[in-house]
Amino acid sequence: MKKELKGKRVVIREGELLRREQDNRTYLMKLENRYLLRNYLLEAGRISGRGMDPKAMGGWEDPSCQLRGHFLGHWLSAAAIRYHETGDKELWAKACGVVEELEICQKENGGGWVAPIPEKYLYWIGKGKNIWAPQYNMHKLFMGLLDVYKYMDNQKALAIAEGLADWFYRWSGSYSREAFDDILDVETGGMLEIWAELLDITGDEKYRELLSRYYRQRLFEPLLEGRDVLTNMHANTTIPEILGCARAYEVTGEEKWLSIVKSYWKCAVTDRGSYVTGGQTQGEIWTPMKKLKARLGDKNQEHCTVYNMVRLAEFLFRHTGDPRYMHYIEYNVQNGIFAQSYWRGEAKDGKPGVGLLTYFLPMKAPGRKDWAGEMDSFFCCHGTMVQANAALNRCMYYQEDKDLFVTQYADSEARFEIEGREVCLRQRQDYMNGSLQSSSVNDARQTVNAIAGAYANRPDFRKYVLTLEVPEETAFSLQLRVPDWITGEARVCVNGEEVLTTRETDYFVKLDRVWKDGDRVELYLPIGLQFVPLPDDESMGAFRYGPDVLAGITGQERILYLEGERPEEELSPDTERQWGEFRTFYRTENQDPGISFVKLNTVGYEPYQIYFKVKGKRN
Repeated sequence: MKKELKGKRVVIREGELLRREQDNRTYLMKLENRYLLRNYLLEAGRISGRGMDPKAMGGWEDPSCQLRGHFLGHWLSAAAIRYHETGDKELWAKACGVVEELEICQKENGGGWVAPIPEKYLYWIGKGKNIWAPQYNMHKLFMGLLDVYKYMDNQKALAIAEGLADWFYRWSGSYSREAFDDILDVETGGMLEIWAELLDITGDEKYRELLSRYYRQRLFEPLLEGRDVLTNMHANTTIPEILGCARAYEVTGEEKWLSIVKSYWKCAVTDRGSYVTGGQTQGEIWTPMKKLKARLGDKNQEHCTVYNMVRLAEFLFRHTGDPRYMHYIEYNVQNGIFAQSYWRGEAKDGKPGVGLLTYFLPMKAPGRKDWAGEMDSFFCCHGTMVQANAALNRCMYYQEDKDLFVTQYADSEARFEIEGREVCLRQRQDYMNGSLQSSSVNDARQTVNAIAGAYANRPDFRKYVLTLEVPEETAFSLQLRVPDWITGEARVCVNGEEVLTTRETDYFVKLDRVWKDGDRVELYLPIGLQFVPLPDDESMGAFRYGPDVLAGITGQERILYLEGERPEEELSPDTERQWGEFRTFYRTENQDPGISFVKLNTVGYEPYQIYFKVKGKRN
C-alpha cells in the first residue's frame, strides 16, 4: 500500500494554495470559542438561553436547529489538520481551550454524554420519530476530537471521545438487529469510521462489536450484488458510511470492507459518470446512470459530496495505485473545492471582491454562485469547507518502498527517506513567461532573455521542473502521473536529455535510476482546449482547458452556432497576457453578441453558463 506524505513532510510554495490556506486559517481564528461552544454549553446547563447574543453563529448553529453544534467538530478537525502541516501554536492553543470546555460539559452531563443536542434525540429515532440526523451530528464531534488527539497529541480529546463512545455502546446494544437496522436508515454520518478509528487507537474489542452493529446490510449487501441502490438517493448520506468501510478495511484487514468500497465506487462513479467538473449530484441526489442532461440545475455538486468523494478516491488510490483516482481528485479540487470556496476577485457592480462558500455549484444556464456569509449559515458544507482548505499539501506525494509517486502538480517540496537517507524533491512550474514578475505590478526586475521572444504567446504545454537533493547517490524510482487532459505526447527529460515520450494517461512514467544531488527532471504536458460532451447528448458539452473548466459569462442561456466542425475552434485566446503572466481567458469568434470565457474557479458573482448546445452555422 502507498503511504501518503503529508504534515510537515510536504511544504507548499504555490501562492494561490498558500492564499487559500491563509484565508481558511484567518477564518478559523476569527470564530470565537464561546460561539463555537454555545450549544454544548447550553446542553450542559452552563449558560442560559435567555438574551442570546445576536452576534453568535446563526443558520444551522442556531439553538432552534436540530443539527446545532455540528460545526464545532469540523472546526476541530480543520484546526488539527492545519497544525499537523504547520505547527501553528495559536490554533493549537485555541483547539485545546475548546477541548477543556468540552471536558467540563461532559462532567456536567454525567460523565458520558457530551453533545450540543439532548440524548433523547437518539432514543426518539429508535422509536421512529422524525429527528434530523442526530448521529450525523455526533459523528462530527467524534471526528474532531480524534483528529485533535492524532495531530495535536491531546489525550483529553481521546478520553472525551471514549466516554461518549461508551454511551453509544450501551445505547446501541439495547436494540435488536432488525430494530437497529431501522435506526441505521436514518443518516448516521461517519459513525462507522469512528468505531474503526477507536479500534485502531485503543485495540478495545467493544469497537469491533460496534463495527458489527453499524454494518448497514440494507445498503452494503445490494452493493456487493452489483445493484444500483444510489439513483435518486441522497448522496452524502452514504458516502461517509463507505468511508467508514474504507477505514474498517485498513484497521481489520477484512476483505469484505474493501469489496463494499469498490462496489460503491463502481456504482457511484464508473457506471454513473460525472459532470465535466468531476462532480456529481443535483439537489444532493445521485443522478441516473449516464443521464446528466435532465439534471443540470441550480443545485448541482454539493460541496460536502465533492469533499467526501475526494477522500474516497484518495483511499482507493493508496490501495490500488490506479492514477484514475488522482485524475478524479484533480478535477474535483480545481472545479469543486476551489470553485466553491474562498473566492477572491475584483469588486464591481456593488458586489464585494470576496466570496466565502457556495453550498452548490449551479450547472443550469445562467447560473450564479450563492455565497454564504461568515456567521449566518453554517450548513453542512460550511464544515467541509474549513476541512478541505486546512492543508492543501495533501494528495500530492506518496511513497511505497523505494518508489516516490508525484500525483499532483504545484510548486512544493517533499521530504522522504530511502534506505535511511533523507531525500528532498522540489517541484516548480516553469511558466515560460520570459519574466521574473510574479504579481500585477510593473516595477519588478526585467531581464533580457531568450524565453520572452521564443514564447511570444501562451505555450501549448505545461512544464514542471523537479529537482532532487540527496546526501549521496541513491537508487529509487520516481513515478510521475500523466494527467488524462493532455492533448498530445507528454515528454520527460532528465538533466536536459529526453528519456521518453508517451500519450498514455492512465499511467505513471517510471524513472528508475541512481539519483545524484542536483539531478533535474523536466515534465512537459501538452495542454489545450477540449470540448467535453454530456454522456447522454453529444451535441451539448462544456469547455475545459487542461484540468480547468471554463465558464461563459452570460446573463441568458446561449446556443453556440459553429462555423467549423469542432466546438474548440469557436473559442480563441483573449487578454492572453497581463504584466508578468499568461492568462486563461477566451472569447467566441462568431457569436453575436460574443461570450467571454474564464476559469470556473475564478467566477465570483457573475451569471455564467457551463454547458452549451452546439449547432451548425445559423442560416
